[in-house]
Amino acid sequence: MNEVKEALRNIEQKKYKLFLQQQFTFIGALQHTRENAHDLIGPVASIGQVQSYMDHHCNNSTDRRILNLFLNICNDLSELCYRLETVCSGNNITNSILERCKLLLSHSNDLSTIRATYPHDVVNHLSCEEAKNRYGGVVSLIPIVLDCMKEWVSHMEKLPQHRLYNVSGGSATSEKRAPQDAPARAAISQMPPSLHLEAQTSTSNKDNTQVQRSKHVRKKHLNAIKNHSRKVKDPWKPPGRHAF
Repeated sequence: MNEVKEALRNIEQKKYKLFLQQQFTFIGALQHTRENAHDLIGPVASIGQVQSYMDHHCNNSTDRRILNLFLNICNDLSELCYRLETVCSGNNITNSILERCKLLLSHSNDLSTIRATYPHDVVNHLSCEEAKNRYGGVVSLIPIVLDCMKEWVSHMEKLPQHRLYNVSGGSATSEKRAPQDAPARAAISQMPPSLHLEAQTSTSNKDNTQVQRSKHVRKKHLNAIKNHSRKVKDPWKPPGRHAF
């Protein structure tokens, strides 16, 4: 989780902070490339549209640099989303947040209706016309995704298994050391005290019965040996004068 937070912090504090300082340059680059593409009617509605402007209608290095920075930030956030999906297992809430992030960062997703709100002021830096009909969605994309990613981190840190992972260094440690009779121990531990006592009494009675049976068998065996030895010592003698 610390690595995730660090990666998110680097994107926000380094790349996105630099991008925010050049928002007017970004809007200017979009305007220039839209003019070159003869595409001034509709809004900039997707990441793929920005990519197409940069690849086919960008005529100067300044515009290319700022458009490329925007696309790189979107790509970094997208890679982080897929990395979190494969490395961390969350719950329905965290999975839903990741799905929303992936949808927002899809190159074909329509961004024209999304708007970043307070404390973000990216939309406020646009004119009413620009905000409503041209660039309000595209400038809102990154701050909205960053907020979603922070929300994901917050929910993950509240999950018990995730706190255990951070503290112990491995959530599966106790499971690896558990013997094969763990299910039986778990079943016994869940029994109420009265059933514990009955189980112990039943076991004790069975043990006593087995001891009694073994004593009885041993006694019969000893009697059989004595009878056999008596027969061997006293051989049969015919009656008559040899009887005494």
